[in-house]
Amino acid sequence: MENIAEYLKAERSQEWRTELRKSMKAKERTSKERVHMPERDPNIRNKNIDEVNLGLTAEMALEEAQRCLDCPNPTCITGCPVGINIPKFIKKIETNDFLGAAVVLKETNALPAVCGRVCPQEKQCENNCFYTISLKKTPVAIGNLERFAADFERNSGKIAIPEVAEPNGIKVAVIGSGPAGLSAAGDLCKYGYDVTVFEALHEIGGVLKYGIPEFRLPNEIVDVEINVMKQMGVKFRTNFVVGKTATLDDLKEQGYEAFFVGSGAGLPRFMNIPGENYNGIFSSNEYLTRINLMNAAKEDYDTPVLSGKNVAVIGGGNTAMDSVRTAKRLGAERAMIIYRRSLKEMPARVEEVKHAQEEGIEFMNLHNPVEYYADEHGRVNRMKVQKMELGEPDASGRRRPIPIPGSEFDIDVDTVVVSVGVSPNPLIPSSLPDLKMTDWGTIVVDKDTMQSSIPELFAGGDIVRGGATVILAMGDGRKAAAGIHKYLQEKVRKN
Repeated sequence: MENIAEYLKAERSQEWRTELRKSMKAKERTSKERVHMPERDPNIRNKNIDEVNLGLTAEMALEEAQRCLDCPNPTCITGCPVGINIPKFIKKIETNDFLGAAVVLKETNALPAVCGRVCPQEKQCENNCFYTISLKKTPVAIGNLERFAADFERNSGKIAIPEVAEPNGIKVAVIGSGPAGLSAAGDLCKYGYDVTVFEALHEIGGVLKYGIPEFRLPNEIVDVEINVMKQMGVKFRTNFVVGKTATLDDLKEQGYEAFFVGSGAGLPRFMNIPGENYNGIFSSNEYLTRINLMNAAKEDYDTPVLSGKNVAVIGGGNTAMDSVRTAKRLGAERAMIIYRRSLKEMPARVEEVKHAQEEGIEFMNLHNPVEYYADEHGRVNRMKVQKMELGEPDASGRRRPIPIPGSEFDIDVDTVVVSVGVSPNPLIPSSLPDLKMTDWGTIVVDKDTMQSSIPELFAGGDIVRGGATVILAMGDGRKAAAGIHKYLQEKVRKN
């Protein structure tokens, strides 16, 4: 028999023919190359805040969705911290039901348009794709397809509001409107609770607004997803610092019966090297907040920010990439990443490093600052760096950087952004002496329910992890919402 048609006509069992069809279909799908998402020109985009990635067209999304193999055991789902039914939403796209794909996403994900843009899918769902783990090929572009479905729904004007249960009259407070808090609030609202989110800043969104630049995540995208939550029934209060504006005891007196703390890790870390207090040296948290949330880059705003011509960003994570690419857009002639390990060890997303390199960012790997110097006005104007080499792996599994004696040299700088990590916000823990904490200042919780040592208080995100991606924080929020629901229902039954 010379072709597949003859095989299918042969006297074989129906099961055999079905499996053969599947095999041929899989062979056809696996032969296709991953669809590349278009991007703006690097030499144009590095001068503005327009979003870099342009998204997939409908034709591109259909083509990419057809690569999905419809695995009987979809391991991609196990790689998703919020448990999206990935094959289901991709199948909706493949059958031209783009709005249906968005509905599937919102069954478990409160922020699909956000996650489609900023989640490290290459380390999570896509890393668990059959293409990756079995075929050693490029995985299905799950994140790009998620973004497409969410964007299609938004642009269609037919935004579906997730169903919520009948109100049960029980009040729950969510502290912090970042990804963990928003995820918890959305699920709690679906359970029927009266949910209020308390945000310390003047805008809702937490790190999604103050920490991620618009060229990666436009504010309007965040606002649309928050508006969906408002229509579900979630309430928001801004400029409200729990622990100062009101204590947890005050909120209990107002009728709140359970609390979720997602206050993040807003306490910046520095390196404690000489000269670190000179003017022109920022934490990445302060630098990005001034620009992203307080409009410091706009001429008609009075928010101060020192925008230098020679900018050095210390660190190798996503926040460091956001900072240095922002500096480039603010007019830096020389924007540098100074990182003590090699490019291979950088924790930043591969895509972010690639975009930074394309935009003219200079990478000084295997270097570390050891001292800063200033002019007569106290403004940083020079830094001493030391060359490093890699030794044996440390506890993180990455090779430990070792200083090379006598390798120091100076670099001219007029702005430095230190992006070497953050610590959990201490405000709420400091007001609760009975709250069990770790030595690193994070809240101790049950890993399954996210319940703390105070029974009515649950927590997740950076305040528990010390540092987390958006999607990991959202996964914590979902688990906490389920934990709160179980706790409150048991309380109702006892009463």
